[in-house]
Amino acid sequence: MAALIRRYPDARLTSRGAPFETLMRAIVGQQISVAAADVLWARLTALTPATPGGVLAASPDALRGAGLSARKVEYARCLASHFADGRIDPAHFGALPDEVVVDKLTAVRGIGRWSAEMFLIFNLNRPDVWPVDDIGLLRALAVHYLDGRRPTPREASGFGERFRPWRTQATWYLWRSLDAVEVHY
Repeated sequence: MAALIRRYPDARLTSRGAPFETLMRAIVGQQISVAAADVLWARLTALTPATPGGVLAASPDALRGAGLSARKVEYARCLASHFADGRIDPAHFGALPDEVVVDKLTAVRGIGRWSAEMFLIFNLNRPDVWPVDDIGLLRALAVHYLDGRRPTPREASGFGERFRPWRTQATWYLWRSLDAVEVHY
């Protein structure tokens, strides 16, 4: 890990600060590369503001025209609805334990554990998140620690204990080692 940190001395994990935008970026980025997610995000934000009202005002066809799959359109509109009507109120998340935030977010259709963990990392800046279902994390562990063998999520969970209580930072440096594009949600 020390070598990775030295490789990126000026890089910093930062928050975008906008809860809805962070979760929308997570939805857009599900199951695709960082570069592909950036392209879709640019198309989406050219179409409509990245706000609950903006997403709800855009037609499903327009959102699909920006490149979102039908499923991601459904998830985006569901998330926007939860924000718009107050079922999700991130103002209180800062004081809640990680697992409570994960539980609240995963109650929204389209927000799974991975997306909730991205929120913990990139919006709340929680220091000890280890997203064992993240393909980039598993790939980086294989490259840097396991002689090319990709670990199972369970193995990755155990492996992450060595980085506690700073697993978020370890995750970020591992991601950074794989991609020329800096990861932000």
